[in-house]
Amino acid sequence: MEPHEYDEMLRTLVRIAAYQETINTDLREFNRQQVEINNDVKTTLACIEALLARLISQGEHGREA
Repeated sequence: MEPHEYDEMLRTLVRIAAYQETINTDLREFNRQQVEINNDVKTTLACIEALLARLISQGEHGREA
């Protein structure tokens, strides 16, 4: 291989590494957002479960079953 070919290969590898870092940054942000969404879903599910438990424990017209 000629020296200029090595140089071009190295420049290409540097561009690839920089692009990969951009992808990694985007993925970290996506993962952070996904964790927030998952926590919101868990909170919502807990509220729904609590409401259902309260409704199921009551009989007709709010009397205990």
